[in-house]
Amino acid sequence: MEYRRLGASGLKVPQLSFGTGTFGGTGPLFGAWGTTDIVEARRLLDICLEAGVNLFDTADVYSHGASEEVLGGAIKGRRADLLVSTKMTLPMGDGPNDAGSSRSRLVKSVEDALRRLGTDYIDLFQLHAFDAGTPIEEVLSTLDMLVRDGKIRYVGVSNFSGWQLMKSLATAERHGWPRYVAHQVYYSLVGRDYEWELMPLGLDQNVSALVWSPLGWGRLTGKIRRGSPLPEGSRLHDTADFGPPVDENQLYQIVDMLEIIAEEVDKSVPQVALNWLLQRPTVSSVIIGARNEKQLRDNLGAVGWNLSVEQTARLDNASAVTSPYPYFPYRRQEGFARINPPAV
Repeated sequence: MEYRRLGASGLKVPQLSFGTGTFGGTGPLFGAWGTTDIVEARRLLDICLEAGVNLFDTADVYSHGASEEVLGGAIKGRRADLLVSTKMTLPMGDGPNDAGSSRSRLVKSVEDALRRLGTDYIDLFQLHAFDAGTPIEEVLSTLDMLVRDGKIRYVGVSNFSGWQLMKSLATAERHGWPRYVAHQVYYSLVGRDYEWELMPLGLDQNVSALVWSPLGWGRLTGKIRRGSPLPEGSRLHDTADFGPPVDENQLYQIVDMLEIIAEEVDKSVPQVALNWLLQRPTVSSVIIGARNEKQLRDNLGAVGWNLSVEQTARLDNASAVTSPYPYFPYRRQEGFARINPPAV
């Protein structure tokens, strides 16, 4: 397992990390993802740690805290051997202070997460979304206090836009508060929007990407094929509307190419899709998920080898889309490349 530096920090994380959205699954979304209990979770963690995967990601909204509780039970007795990442901001109730990133909510969320996880510190604490109603100074000064108190060690965000992240970084630098070192983002062969603005920002500001849903919300598993209905056990039957939209024609074009290359390198379709991501700029870790040992072991096979430059180019071409404004207008003009070198 390769370990990569997380943004402008000294922390190194594995190129694959494990997402625990399947732990303790309840409700229409997380219940469809998986219902892993503590016993099963311990087995999956054993496999991860044996392979060198020592970063485990969760969030308070995953099954309303149950994911954190199951992860906490699974890491008991071996906390020092691994890294824990969790997130907050999304609603955890209907009360006026049950959502957002206010000082009150941040402090309570950290205390609740520590209790559910059964630990006294969180390695990476991330805001799950931007809170436009709370001043950035309030958010960052509170995170600074929590870092100084030893309750969290590094801070990051998830699902921010470019201006939201850049304004936060500038505010942190101005006041000497902790800078965000990671941005947890949706990125896959069927979802390359991250490349337009957030990847160049990450390169410029040294903010690493932690990739969620790297298999395109379950569409790049090798089970979704042109002209065939969704497999009977696919979670997409229940969860498709919760996830990012896709262009079906392009999806099948990408899957066709993945199958060709998978045969060339004697790997599975998911392994090829994950390996493509691992070669992208700014990506420090790709978050894999699994409902069972078979899925996990297959995903772990995405490391220890690399696609060739030519194979990567074929996947790039199969998944390419026209960049939106203001990223596309001047690409045809002479000199554009000199002032805007491509990020990929």
